[in-house]
Amino acid sequence: MATPVTLTKLQDLQRKLYERAKKEPKFRFYALYDRVYREDVLAHAYALARANAGAPGPDGVTFEQIEEEGNEALLERLRDELKTKRYRPGPVRRVYIPKLSGGERPLGIPNVRDRVVQTAVKLILEPIFEANFEADSYGFRPKRDAHQALDAIRDALRAGMGWVIDADVESYFDRIPHDRLMKAVAERVVDGSMLALVKRLLEAPIVDERDGGGPRSNQQGTPQGGVISPLLANIYLHLVDRNFQRRVKAKELKGRLIRYADDFVLLCPRSPERERKWLDQVISRLGLRLHPTKTRVLHVQEEMFEFLGHRINGRNRGFYLDTSSKALGRIRDEIRRKTRNPNLSLEAVIDGLNGYIRGARQYFRRILRRTLSSLDFFVEGRIARWWARKHHQPRPAWLLTRGGALWRQHGLERWYHPRSPRLTPSRSAT
Repeated sequence: MATPVTLTKLQDLQRKLYERAKKEPKFRFYALYDRVYREDVLAHAYALARANAGAPGPDGVTFEQIEEEGNEALLERLRDELKTKRYRPGPVRRVYIPKLSGGERPLGIPNVRDRVVQTAVKLILEPIFEANFEADSYGFRPKRDAHQALDAIRDALRAGMGWVIDADVESYFDRIPHDRLMKAVAERVVDGSMLALVKRLLEAPIVDERDGGGPRSNQQGTPQGGVISPLLANIYLHLVDRNFQRRVKAKELKGRLIRYADDFVLLCPRSPERERKWLDQVISRLGLRLHPTKTRVLHVQEEMFEFLGHRINGRNRGFYLDTSSKALGRIRDEIRRKTRNPNLSLEAVIDGLNGYIRGARQYFRRILRRTLSSLDFFVEGRIARWWARKHHQPRPAWLLTRGGALWRQHGLERWYHPRSPRLTPSRSAT
């Protein structure tokens, strides 16, 4: 199991890999594979995979079942299989989650043992590629988050970059060509055994329960849900970031390309005809496609745009954030879901809401106060209606919400924390 000593050894290894990659941008690493099955790497990989929990893969094995036998037994088997190069990843279970825009998003759920191996590979590869990722790439990277990406957009708008290419790569995670992705990995990695392992993880067969059949081969894409998928996705789109920076330095293009995984915007101080043409070309060369209707060019004096669940208003070089319409719909749907069961107690309903509100409030903490206040009214209105259904009353129980009783007496979390006492909520909440 991971200990402070083994974690320090791993951190030392990662620091050395990062420093070498940073110092020598063209250096290709040739001795990485044996690091993947080091005891400290596998132990920490298991700890990280365990912390993320998640549903079991196609083999149905859970972390709890593994720990009944002892996770050391699993790690020893994986170490032996990797060392002797007998390791083969199992299939990935494909599930679907609904998208607010319609349709569904596919997610891949690997077996627990494969999640551990993917995490171990990520621990070794990530510092190498992190050393050269561009500063305006923020998604799924250490010590970076969505709010830093929003800050970068704010800075670009205040610098006069009012033209925006709001880009959408169509089905990015499902369409990444494996051969081109492997070439991108091979720019920094020459270790054949490591490359072969990454390729096996990419090509793990898919088990789609809707098909009703067995595993089928996976010829393209890196399924969302896999531990290593965000890193591989960043490695591939780094080719776009790097090409853009080179052309900016050559004064062929202008602006800032701000990216969070496959979600990105290109801000420009002038009408971006050249930048749009370049973007179409570079995305096409990568075997990808910009969504024909979701990708658009706009000016912030005339239109707002959406990024990472936020609606951005940049008029007059200002910077105002609100929730996007889709994000607000998702929030309201989740609140409705948590206030639907009349068999729960009031304490159970509030407890379920509080965990969700705390997480969503932290992410949307910078949006307009009126939106946060409206969400407070919406939550209280939903609870008033839930109480009426529970007790077979004809009208919502507004008395339950009067004077902020739900948050004062029952501990309901609030979306907005005003300094002054809260007013009685409006009865128009729905």
